[in-house]
Amino acid sequence: MFNKRTRIKELLKTEPTGQEVTVMGWVRTFRNNQFIALNDGSTNNNLQVVLELGKFEDELLKRITTSSSLKVTGNLVSSLGKGQKMDLNVTTIEILGDCDAEKYPLQPKRHSLEFLREIAHLRFRTNTFGSVFRIRHSLAFAIHKFFNDKGFVYMHTPIVTGSDAEGAGEMFRVSTLPFDNPPRNEDGSINFKEDFFGRPTNLTVSGQLEGELAATAFGEIYTFGPTFRAENSNTPRHLAEFWMIEPEMAFYDLEDNMNLAEEFIKYIIMYAMDNNREDLEFLAQRLADEEKQLPQDKRSEMGLIEKLEFVINNNFERITYTEAIDILRESNHNKKKKFQFPITGWGMDLQSEHERYLVEKHFRKPVILSNYPKEIKAFYMRQNDDGKTVAAMDILAPGIGEIVGGSQREERQDKLEQRMKEMHIPLQDMWWYLDTRRYGTVPHAGFGLGFERMVQFVTGMNNIRDVIAFPRTPGNAEF
Repeated sequence: MFNKRTRIKELLKTEPTGQEVTVMGWVRTFRNNQFIALNDGSTNNNLQVVLELGKFEDELLKRITTSSSLKVTGNLVSSLGKGQKMDLNVTTIEILGDCDAEKYPLQPKRHSLEFLREIAHLRFRTNTFGSVFRIRHSLAFAIHKFFNDKGFVYMHTPIVTGSDAEGAGEMFRVSTLPFDNPPRNEDGSINFKEDFFGRPTNLTVSGQLEGELAATAFGEIYTFGPTFRAENSNTPRHLAEFWMIEPEMAFYDLEDNMNLAEEFIKYIIMYAMDNNREDLEFLAQRLADEEKQLPQDKRSEMGLIEKLEFVINNNFERITYTEAIDILRESNHNKKKKFQFPITGWGMDLQSEHERYLVEKHFRKPVILSNYPKEIKAFYMRQNDDGKTVAAMDILAPGIGEIVGGSQREERQDKLEQRMKEMHIPLQDMWWYLDTRRYGTVPHAGFGLGFERMVQFVTGMNNIRDVIAFPRTPGNAEF
């Protein structure tokens, strides 16, 4: 059997007693024609593979270059050198794949993250991205485990849809019509009846509306899938393609929703802390080294692991939008005109700088904001009795700003239809959504968590493009 191998991560946990093992991986370095640092992606730690001098042909040794792949069998013994507890003394070695060291873009040195984005197909092989993507995997698994253990049903909502859940209109059109000469109606508009689906369709911006349909049958469901925004934002926080987790719960109000979201965030962070400690410690040191180059006032007040432990061990601060506006308006930051977007008063949409001020400067902990003005929120949010606000909530995290957005949904048909008319959303196109309010409506709520922002928060990476394998951004769809 070819693949009878032991992963290096598991091997490094064992005690070397001369046992014979087979490992396979890629060469990180090869020194003195004798010492190979071999890595198989299961951990950032390499296994030192030792070749006996004079035992192997020169032609074979010349082919052992950085990132060539090897199958090695040998005996695991205690290391005499510093820096590792074991060596693999080689009995047989096979080169599975050669690598031209002169042309290979990843040399054994420090590369900038900008450069690594240009070779995203190879950046997984670095320690930084090895750690990031192992943590991303753990967070994804923890998400499914959290909801499964609570009895939620996992729903796959459509990627191609005819609805715009957010009402923002920033969507990617899906069409098989010819670009250069699409069929047109008499008034000159495009005749979508001749398109594949017989109507205008787009890539989904959210699975929420379909999730609500399922929640009114199963009680509690969640979605976890790709979403798309045709938003021309070149920032470290935005992607055109990203993953969203969207639970929807029947018989939940706004407070239930906030409680679940806080528990959920703490759970998945704790899972990564328990299962990826080594990778987190590596990224924490990387972040600390990076911040040494920054002025003191730009450095984080907590290290990465300290920040994650703080989030797990403290209750999130809960305030209303109105209270937040008052805090921001009276802040020295605002009075000294340090905000790029000044606080103009109640009703304004908060920007990332405002959210981060509340989290990082004022409360110094994650914050849940609730009861926003209805004019700046989506049509489906439950209208409060004051006639001005809706039962919405956002969770704000240090370093990022908004990480969760959610609300209690408007379950009253008359109120929902009135709001849809005000926002010019055609009722006839949403007949299926309104049916849930006609046939046994219930109070219900839900939220959305941007997965990449969560990965960003846990790994300490500054740019969202560095926590997804192949980032899709304006002007960039490489790989």
